[in-house]
Amino acid sequence: MVILPGPLLSLIFLATASFVGAATATATEDVVAAAATAVTSSPVSNVEGRVFGRFVVVWLENTDFDKSVGDPNFSALAKKGITLSNYNAVTHPSEPNYVASIGGDYFGINDDEFHAIPSNVSSVIDLLEDKKISWGSYQEDMPYSGFQGFAYVNQVNGRNDYVRKHNPAVMFDSVATNADRLSRIKNLTQFYVDLDANQLPQWMFITPNMTSDGHDTSVTTAGQWTSDFLTPLLTNKNFMNNTLILITWDENHTYTQKNRVLGILLGDVIPADLIGSVDNAIYSHYSEISTVEANWGLHTLGRYDVGANVFAFVGKQTGDPIRNWTGTPSFDAMYFNQSYPGPLNAKKNGPWPEPNTAAVINGRTVLPAIVSAWDTFGKMTPYGTGIEHADGQHPAVLIQKSSTSSATGSSSASAASTTKSSLARKSSESRPGSLFAAAIGVAMAAVVGLGV
Repeated sequence: MVILPGPLLSLIFLATASFVGAATATATEDVVAAAATAVTSSPVSNVEGRVFGRFVVVWLENTDFDKSVGDPNFSALAKKGITLSNYNAVTHPSEPNYVASIGGDYFGINDDEFHAIPSNVSSVIDLLEDKKISWGSYQEDMPYSGFQGFAYVNQVNGRNDYVRKHNPAVMFDSVATNADRLSRIKNLTQFYVDLDANQLPQWMFITPNMTSDGHDTSVTTAGQWTSDFLTPLLTNKNFMNNTLILITWDENHTYTQKNRVLGILLGDVIPADLIGSVDNAIYSHYSEISTVEANWGLHTLGRYDVGANVFAFVGKQTGDPIRNWTGTPSFDAMYFNQSYPGPLNAKKNGPWPEPNTAAVINGRTVLPAIVSAWDTFGKMTPYGTGIEHADGQHPAVLIQKSSTSSATGSSSASAASTTKSSLARKSSESRPGSLFAAAIGVAMAAVVGLGV
């Protein structure tokens, strides 16, 4: 992390005050003022999917697989759906996993600081909007729609409630600089308003607060909250309407172990013969994106989403077979407990990785807007089309952009040096505000003093 001198930090605050504005302020009076004019929207759509018409993700916190699968509430929920026994987080700590779940990469993030990802880096939101599929994010105890602050504590007891690091959409400038998109990131209370009005979107990301998700409490608390939240919804006709639900965790708790977490699939689209079953195929947070892409026939991001396994029962109907990990090193050697170098890595900086704009998977191609933005800058990429993806101990090898390729293994100095200039050139075009936002985030993190 870069440590800025006090005077310089003060100048940065002054110089960027207009950019940051009320949206990132966390003082109570500022939040109340901003909330008074905040806009909330709940657009709906009805785009038919091949398997499901609605995808709901509920993310919980920091729990080893054995602890979560052994909790009575999660065990009871798993019996109503499919247990994903080989679902893997992609690194530590929390924030990069959230980013990866909608961005197809975490861009080297190795901390929980204030990050703003440049607007020329796309997310699943771009893919959904390209096909006019409605989306929304519901964040428990976020003070108002579109809030961009680092955190907001409980005003009564001082507990950690809402934290930016658990809100993936707001970390992408393509969302944070778009008023309409910000209006779709709402407090969880708005979920019930939308539910009653039958205005829920087709894609949802739901984050409990730091107590409910188990971060500051326990798996028992997280299990009780999840059961209380989901059980009534499983019989609610406004919610359970061709719906697939994924319950999962951002990362495991024990960093020295393989970063395996529990995944549970629920919903009225689960085939009757699979209720109570176990799926042991290899999945990761990138599978959340690939499954949505396969279901609605979306374009891809050209990143690790391309090769990620689609959930098996969905893939059986979309023509996406489960694939094995065939790269070197073997899957057993991959722990996914360290972040690889990247532009947002505080210790091991690297250039912005170029998407594989030539990638094709089961007929799905990269979003044309991504191809247009990136294709003229270089011919090398870290992303293949296999399920293999890198970790900190095994960084990706840069490969030629191709419709069929694999890029997992030890890093290649020669390949990296060959393409460094083109990748760095792309990095230099990112929104200047991102740098200032990151600097401000460092200060905000120190002031708030939240733990990882």
